[in-house]
Amino acid sequence: MRITDTVLLGDIALSDAGYLETVARTARTGVQLYLGSEVGRPDLRVVNVYRDEAEVFAKSSLSTFSKIPITNDHPAKPVTAANWKDVAVGTTGDEVLRDGEYLKIGLKITDGAAVKAVQAGKRELSVGYSCELQWADGIAPDGTPYQARQTNITADHVAIVQRGRAGSRACIGDAWPTDSQTPEEKPMTLKTVTVDGIPVEVTDQGAIVIATLQQRLADAGQKLTAAEAGHATAIAAKDAELAKKDAALDDLKGKQLTDAQLDARVKARGDLIADAKAIVDADYSGKSDAEIRKAVVVAKLGDAAIAGKTEAYIDARFDILRDEAHKDPVRRHLSTTDSNPRQQTADHGQSAYEQRLSNAWKGEAK
Repeated sequence: MRITDTVLLGDIALSDAGYLETVARTARTGVQLYLGSEVGRPDLRVVNVYRDEAEVFAKSSLSTFSKIPITNDHPAKPVTAANWKDVAVGTTGDEVLRDGEYLKIGLKITDGAAVKAVQAGKRELSVGYSCELQWADGIAPDGTPYQARQTNITADHVAIVQRGRAGSRACIGDAWPTDSQTPEEKPMTLKTVTVDGIPVEVTDQGAIVIATLQQRLADAGQKLTAAEAGHATAIAAKDAELAKKDAALDDLKGKQLTDAQLDARVKARGDLIADAKAIVDADYSGKSDAEIRKAVVVAKLGDAAIAGKTEAYIDARFDILRDEAHKDPVRRHLSTTDSNPRQQTADHGQSAYEQRLSNAWKGEAK
């Protein structure tokens, strides 16, 4: 992939022949901002690209910065022998040095128009090079996040530009000769960007920064929306859980018996057992109301009478038997006294007398 990076020229010297010579910073390490369209990702507005010092200062990379063309702005195509005459305005030197996070290299600008442009304030440098981009999120040593990193960096040319990506430290002419005229303020190419509906004129670098901030703001807005949706979902789930618990409590409260209701239940239970004993005297302890009714019906009518019948049918048969038992006072009396020992009334010797008469009769018969 072809890509550019920008730096500044250092101290310059103007020869008698009009050539401009200097040693300049021409590339740097760290994270730099690129428009997505510049790095083959038009789907992204801005991409943070990391240039690892191990890649920038690799011997294979450093050697490509030696003796390469200098151009006035970036050419449309890579510089080769076929177009060198049309685009080259000078050349880099043999020696390539490290200067902190920058590469430092000698430059010689031999084209008169290019020299005048530098003297007029066009002082920044932008390196045109090819590299491979490895797409993977990461964090640079200074804490800056990035989405891609460069490898296999190969320099093609160094362009003189109005504004460069590496910042104002990478420029031509940190100090100007005392016998030359002080250059006028460096002209800048501005572009208009819209911030919250307001058009603002900024430099290319400023446009990239604004685009980055806008993208981060949009991302933050999406994360906030997602967080709010998640919070709303959690609150709804909690409300549903609380509503379910409230319903369960209300149900339990509805099942609690008042003293009057408990008294009524006790009386109804006693009446049922009394009715059952009036029909069939048996022990009904430990049985439910339904089991008592069923036991009574089976005892009176047999299992066949209720085979396949519903509980409502059994209850109805029990009611019939209860009504019949209450209509027969003798039976009701017997059913209530069968379970109690009969009280023997005094016969005042009547039984003994009758026994003697019986024995006497039996004796005469003999």
